[in-house]
Amino acid sequence: MLETSARLLRLLSLLQTPREWTGTDLAERLGVNVRTVRRDIEKLRTLGYPVHATPGAAGYLLGAGAKLPPLLLDDDEAVAVAVGLRTAASGTIAGIEETSLRALAKLEQVLPARLRHRVNTLQSVTVTVPSGGPVVDPDVLTAVAAACRAHEQLRFDYAGREGGPSVRRTEPHRLVHTGRRWYLVAWDLDRGDWRTFRVDRLRPRVPTGPRFTPRRPPDTDLAGYTARGVSTEVYRYQGRFTLHVPVHVAAEKIPPTIGVLEAVDEHSCTLRAGSNSLDELALYVGLFGYRFEVHEPPELVRRIRSLTALLAGSLPPSPPPS
Repeated sequence: MLETSARLLRLLSLLQTPREWTGTDLAERLGVNVRTVRRDIEKLRTLGYPVHATPGAAGYLLGAGAKLPPLLLDDDEAVAVAVGLRTAASGTIAGIEETSLRALAKLEQVLPARLRHRVNTLQSVTVTVPSGGPVVDPDVLTAVAAACRAHEQLRFDYAGREGGPSVRRTEPHRLVHTGRRWYLVAWDLDRGDWRTFRVDRLRPRVPTGPRFTPRRPPDTDLAGYTARGVSTEVYRYQGRFTLHVPVHVAAEKIPPTIGVLEAVDEHSCTLRAGSNSLDELALYVGLFGYRFEVHEPPELVRRIRSLTALLAGSLPPSPPPS
């Protein structure tokens, strides 16, 4: 009996992986014959697990049921889930902190001592810095994600960077997470172009619109596209600089939502950043403490020359050499 129960748990663990299993594959993994696999599949169905059989190929797939079945995790998976829940408890999604802590408490209650020790060791030496800033309503995030997946038009009230709220009609494509904020990349039906929207500033209207045929995305690299959109292209002035440090060094101070970095060689990189103020742009780059060259726009080049002369003239005369 114990051997049969252990085999059922192992079978359930295999079926929970996102793939379709043939009876032969399962039999080889479990060390039994195909007939035993069929009997075990029927036992799982009797217990309420919706195991679907694929016609013709004799494949098996665990479907979604009315109740959430227990998840079977190996050691590394259990530790990864626990660490992920701890991280989510201080995340940028409103209300998810309490839910994550409840789920974490349930998981830690059943973790073996050796795994609980691994998780607690990591937690004991980790300090989380609150991200601050606006958070995203999880219901909004779920609604937007569902519209993206179902290819349904999404209407929402949107509070832009400037001005009052507006109603936008979009064909949602993908959600992009930068670590601090969530963005929606979508085709704006009224403006006839791709747009990037901050999810914390939108409120979906229900019901969603009709289904649509997905368009070719604006860029194969949506992460880079979003970074350029939120850090450079929305501003009046778009600066281009050469920083005389390796790109990985610059990336420690410059997040993708602030500027886009591209390696030039192993000693330098290009920074593209935007601002509505030339002075802000000049001082922002100068305060990094890196040697740099400014290339564009021309107004910024002239402004930095002017500031350089102004700052140099404000210094007292240098003392004569002793």
